[in-house]
Amino acid sequence: MAERWSPHHLRLHRWLLHQPELLPRGACLLLAVSGGQDSMALLGLLRDLQRLHHWQLLLWHGNHRLRPEADQQADELAGWAREQQLSIQVDRWAEPRADEAAARTWRYAALEAAARSHGASHVATGHTASDRAETLLLQLARGSHRRGLASLRPSRPLTAAVQLVRPLLLFSRAETARITAALGLPVWLDGSNADPRYSRNRLRQEVLPVLEQLHPGASRRISGVAERLAQEHDSQQELLQLALGGLCTGGGLQRRGLMALGPANRRLLLQAWLEQQGHPSLPADQLQGLLERLAPERGPGRAALSGGTTLRWDRELIRLER
Repeated sequence: MAERWSPHHLRLHRWLLHQPELLPRGACLLLAVSGGQDSMALLGLLRDLQRLHHWQLLLWHGNHRLRPEADQQADELAGWAREQQLSIQVDRWAEPRADEAAARTWRYAALEAAARSHGASHVATGHTASDRAETLLLQLARGSHRRGLASLRPSRPLTAAVQLVRPLLLFSRAETARITAALGLPVWLDGSNADPRYSRNRLRQEVLPVLEQLHPGASRRISGVAERLAQEHDSQQELLQLALGGLCTGGGLQRRGLMALGPANRRLLLQAWLEQQGHPSLPADQLQGLLERLAPERGPGRAALSGGTTLRWDRELIRLER
């Protein structure tokens, strides 16, 4: 095992010791393995660290059946896993559609079912710092709220009993390529990752390489910004709940009290109040438009929101009606 210990192993091992709740000692882990370099690097690192953390490792592969070579690659991956004496479950999408959102929905539903079937407490995916940097840049271009910029967190609930974790957020995609090469792991390429019709692929091929040339290590630093935004968001939520307690009444949100605050706090509190009422986050431009209409010098009004809800306000209160 000594020859398989590298700085990458050490970095991940120290991170897991620092955050033991991420992949708890002795936990049953279900690894989502596509066969690409990121998920294979995840498998290689966790398999080598297993002797220190005593996990039970199970593999899951989702065959979306959207590429001609998908069935062959799934069979080859399963065969390799069996040769390595690794337990693997392969699920096939019964009704494949060339739709990213639909594929993601099927994938997570299948992962949830597999975790429940095997008694796994954690599902681990191969998302990297590069994926997180891409997500932040895409969300930034869309004018996302801070929550969108802080997405792809190290951990989030998949179900009430299962956590989805992303242990490779420490590493860039260039590093996972080096990890798989150093560990001698096979990699199955996904041709759709080069398809320029997908915005993430164009960002990956045309934008991030330029940023890396200008500022080597840019992906990891941008990912670090997303992590800091996530931590700030969590701290801010605690303060927001305290502030909302002073502005909420049984009938709604106090309009005068809200608009007496500074512009940034108005946006934060109105967004937080809407979410507290069960309404999804609003785009930044829509939120700003609402606040302009709520200015003290303007009279009562209303605005139609998504999901059949309506925001109404008089001179004193703001209410959300369904």
